Amino acid sequence: MSHAGVLTGKRVAILVEDEFEDRELTGPLESLRDAGAVVAVVGPVAGGEYRGKRGGAAVKSDLSAGAAKIEDFHALIIPGGHAPEKMRMRHAMVDLARNAMEAGKPVAAICHGPQLLISANVLRGRTLTCWPSIAIDVKNAGGLYVDKPVVEDGNLITSRKPDDVPVFIEAIVRALSRVQVS
Repeated sequence: MSHAGVLTGKRVAILVEDEFEDRELTGPLESLRDAGAVVAVVGPVAGGEYRGKRGGAAVKSDLSAGAAKIEDFHALIIPGGHAPEKMRMRHAMVDLARNAMEAGKPVAAICHGPQLLISANVLRGRTLTCWPSIAIDVKNAGGLYVDKPVVEDGNLITSRKPDDVPVFIEAIVRALSRVQVS
C-alpha cells in the first residue's frame, strides 16, 4: 500500500547492529522514507556499516546511539535478528529505548527486538508479541505474550517475524500519522 507523503515532517530513528534480520530493517526503512518520513539509522557509531544476517542488506548508520536524543524523533524502531542481543549490551541504545517508552512515543519492535525493551525494563504490564523463543523472556520481564502478527498496546507496536513486516509497517504508519509534528 502506498503511503506517499503521509509522514512528511515525521522523524524516525531505526536502531541497527550487525546481523539484523534483513527485511525487518529494510522494509520499514524504505516504506517510511517512501511515505515522507526522515529516517535516521542509529548505530553504535556514526558512519559504521552493518550487515544483515542473511547477507542481503547492508546499511550505514547516520548517527551514534550516544549522540541520538529521543526528543529529536517522533518514533523508534527496533528490528530483529541477532542485532538486539548486541544492542542490549550498549547502554546508549538501552537508554534510547527506555526514554522513548517513557516519553510515550511510538516504539516498534519486531522478532527479537523486544530483547532491548527487556533490558530497558519497560515491558511490565504490556501486551506484546515477539519471536517465540524469547516469549519466556518477555513473560519473565512482566509482559503479556500473545502470538499475533502485530500487537498494539498504547505506544508499543510489536510483531513476530519477517512475514509480519507488512502489517508491522501499517501499524507504524498509523501510529505516526497520529503524532503531531512540532
